[in-house]
Amino acid sequence: MTGIEVVEPWSAELESLLSRVGHRFGRREPRMRMRDYVRGLLGPVGRKNGWQLAEYAGHTTPDGIQRLLASASWDPDELRDDVREFVAERLGEPDGVLIVDDTGFVKKGVTSAGVGRQYTGTSGKIDNCQIGVFVAYASRRGRALVDRELYLPKSWTADRDRCEAARIPTGRTFATKPEIARVMLARTLGAGMPVGWVAADEAFGADFRFRRSCEEHRVGYVVAVPKSQHVLSATAFWRIDALFGHAPPEAWRRLSCGDGAKGPRMYDWACARQPAVPDFDDEELGRGRWVLARRSLSDPTEIAYYMATGPDDTPLAELVRVAGARWAIEESFQAAKNECGLDEYEVRRYPGWYRHITLSMLAHAFLAALAADAAEKGETTPPNPMLSRSPWRRSGDSWQL
Repeated sequence: MTGIEVVEPWSAELESLLSRVGHRFGRREPRMRMRDYVRGLLGPVGRKNGWQLAEYAGHTTPDGIQRLLASASWDPDELRDDVREFVAERLGEPDGVLIVDDTGFVKKGVTSAGVGRQYTGTSGKIDNCQIGVFVAYASRRGRALVDRELYLPKSWTADRDRCEAARIPTGRTFATKPEIARVMLARTLGAGMPVGWVAADEAFGADFRFRRSCEEHRVGYVVAVPKSQHVLSATAFWRIDALFGHAPPEAWRRLSCGDGAKGPRMYDWACARQPAVPDFDDEELGRGRWVLARRSLSDPTEIAYYMATGPDDTPLAELVRVAGARWAIEESFQAAKNECGLDEYEVRRYPGWYRHITLSMLAHAFLAALAADAAEKGETTPPNPMLSRSPWRRSGDSWQL
């Protein structure tokens, strides 16, 4: 009796993806290390650092893994483009949403590129951390991260010696998070992804230039803004919270902005169309502008506010859908951290950060594609089949791991 190795369908899918991007790594050694690294990110590794990833791959030392991140000749931006193309192919829909947000990576010490005392939602406080600005793509088929940039505080960009020690390029100057996001949006939209909308929280939505950039790219947006945001009515500028304070009871409609862990996320919504701005909206024929408010059912004093623009005939339900799509990037962060080691790196230099993060995004995109395929077939697929499969394999009359 001979042993028969069972090859799961997802294994062939992973091999196809790794082969697809393999040419980015040139020589055989970094190409094989990339395969080991991604398989380790997806595998049952306790903490996905160099030593444990190397051990999982069967290496006697982490040297090869460390070279992949530190000195091997490959461009993580080219791999990022491959990830974006793969996500567009597998998850793309004409009304897809690009979501912008940042996430923190809590760190010790002061040498990791961009690290500093700054607020991060990861810990919910000011912490010693790095901040990454990300773009995720979401459609009815799934969601995945498609772009990333490391935020550099002024304490870094003003100190050239510190930047050189962390191998931060000379041309990298200070940019606010909304400025970074505008560059990434232009890059993503310019690549031809099927996108109908942009969503973002108020850290980005409050920035006029961010909103205007979306309009210049002819893409709709629904972005959160603070309650102090001023908006135009037919007669005057209003604070947005005061504006909705005058909303009549019949202006509110109960709608779901998408399914959550406990079912539909239901809120009361109010929406009002804004007037066109003379000499500003002339080139935006066929476009509408709106302001929205989302009120909690359990606490009516808890209200979030949004500004939106899109095709003139956009119904409220579609604006609500896009507003709700913003949570897809939070789910992507959680999945990429829990399943693909997004936050478990130990690199300190600028190039290493981009290399690890991009490889983690590749692993997460693979899982997103698997989930999309399973959903289309009406099947249920575990979040990560490499974690849920049994390591036991029959070989003749004995078993192997």
